Amino acid sequence: MKKSTAKLGEEFKPASQLRSLYFIYLLGGIVIGVLTWMTPVALFAQPIVTIVISSFIAPIILFIMYWIPKYYATITYKLSGDEMTWRRGVWFKNTGIVPYNRITNVDIIQGPVSRKFGIGTLKIQTAGYSGNNQNSSEIRLEGIHEFEDLREFIMKLVRGRKPVAVEAYESEPDSDTDVVKELVKIRKLLEKK
Repeated sequence: MKKSTAKLGEEFKPASQLRSLYFIYLLGGIVIGVLTWMTPVALFAQPIVTIVISSFIAPIILFIMYWIPKYYATITYKLSGDEMTWRRGVWFKNTGIVPYNRITNVDIIQGPVSRKFGIGTLKIQTAGYSGNNQNSSEIRLEGIHEFEDLREFIMKLVRGRKPVAVEAYESEPDSDTDVVKELVKIRKLLEKK
């Protein structure tokens, strides 16, 4: 098994196959979303109707074909010592930063087409975020070629870090008195509710 191409402190891009995957999705959208109803329109409607509809659809398809390489060029990921970041967006720039001590799970997603291309998506779940919507994630690293190796690399960076926002985890209690103090704090918090 090859080592992950991601290196600590260096930005990296998704595999170039991600661009091809986007074009395949576009082709599928055209076949399913346009040709299924456009073919009968072209066969049975007046030619002017077909021309008018095509004059609206063709620019949209051409725009998406132009946009895919532009969007792909903006995607970058970076793993630093304490956090991971991602950037993407042609017009609206999106940036995300997730500290390793908030990561709870890293899932691998690979559909049939991406499997053919040998790429996958890492879905990064974080504490306090993934509970709101089980289908969402803090970061999605899409188009990763050595996705299993990158998952292991990220998990090595996560392991052994103290979870964020866990007061009791900060230090081990020195005595029974510390434990009692913690229990009193918990009781007071519960009584407030």
